[in-house]
Amino acid sequence: MPKNRVLSTRVLLICAAVGVATGLVSAGAGYLSIIVSAGAPVLYGLVLGSHVLPGILAQSLLRVPGVALITHVLAALVSTAFAPAWVLRYIGTALLIGVIQEGITAIGRYRYWGLGRFMISAVIVGVLLAVPISFAADIDKFEPWAFVLYLVMFIVGPVAWTFIGVRIGSALRRAGVVTRV
Repeated sequence: MPKNRVLSTRVLLICAAVGVATGLVSAGAGYLSIIVSAGAPVLYGLVLGSHVLPGILAQSLLRVPGVALITHVLAALVSTAFAPAWVLRYIGTALLIGVIQEGITAIGRYRYWGLGRFMISAVIVGVLLAVPISFAADIDKFEPWAFVLYLVMFIVGPVAWTFIGVRIGSALRRAGVVTRV
């Protein structure tokens, strides 16, 4: 970790670029969630899990405190440009997931950047999203197998998207996108 803990212009610009790219993904996921909720609601957690991508990608790429939350908020702002009716949903999700990702990393004093640490935050996000959404979705009407699958997808979704984000961030680091932050 760099000695200078101030967020440099370079770090903020990388957060902005990641925020724009992942904001477009989140906007697409928002519209896809309408189709999934209507056609295959048990898979909703897979789509919703994509919202972990901004913070995971920023953290795995930059490895600097605060970048998950900043990137999540920027991604949410980009998403709302494409779906203004969902502004509160995007901002709320960004804050929730960004705080979780930053919190888990802060517990390790921003020293541990292994895949396991990222997966811990993914599972926590999945659980915290599954509980309130399952009440709102009235999953009691599902068959028992669908009920279980619905809840499992809320864990699998964030874990899968976290794995993708870590892989992309690691590839960008190896490609030299971040030389100094």
